[in-house]
Amino acid sequence: GTSPSGAHTEPWTFVVVQDSYLKHKIREIVEEEEEINYKKRMGDRWVNDLKRLRTNWIKEYLDTAPYLILIFKQVYGRHPNGKKKTHYYNEISVSIACGVLLAALQNAGLSTVTTTPLNCGPQLRTLLNRPANEKLLLLLPVGYPKKDATVPALTRKPLEDIMVVM
Repeated sequence: GTSPSGAHTEPWTFVVVQDSYLKHKIREIVEEEEEINYKKRMGDRWVNDLKRLRTNWIKEYLDTAPYLILIFKQVYGRHPNGKKKTHYYNEISVSIACGVLLAALQNAGLSTVTTTPLNCGPQLRTLLNRPANEKLLLLLPVGYPKKDATVPALTRKPLEDIMVVM
């Protein structure tokens, strides 16, 4: 909630789900769409690029994580009189807020994985009774890591490849 946003519109809604039934319904929606994504929509190159991360359309962590945080961008808001309120830079603003949240989760010793469930937004918005002005941007399963959790050995680009000093 303290993240900066375009014209201070704070165009985000963070929906925290802890209910087992809802988490399972979310998993069903995500897995159904993700299977289609992996088999038809994403293409061979994208699917192949994901192999090193050992990921697929099966998302058991959506059931087992204690919490799911679904982050919705509000593409517009409402003034007290009901008229539409412009939310400037809504996607950028929400993305910055997500970065702040990810840093806070890590600082608290919690684990997550950024999940962008393609084509699931409308169904998840309906399931969670969110208004039409909200569009799903990110889904974060959140909890403490299991003792036997494994993480792919990822390397990061060196600083000189991502920063230019003038």
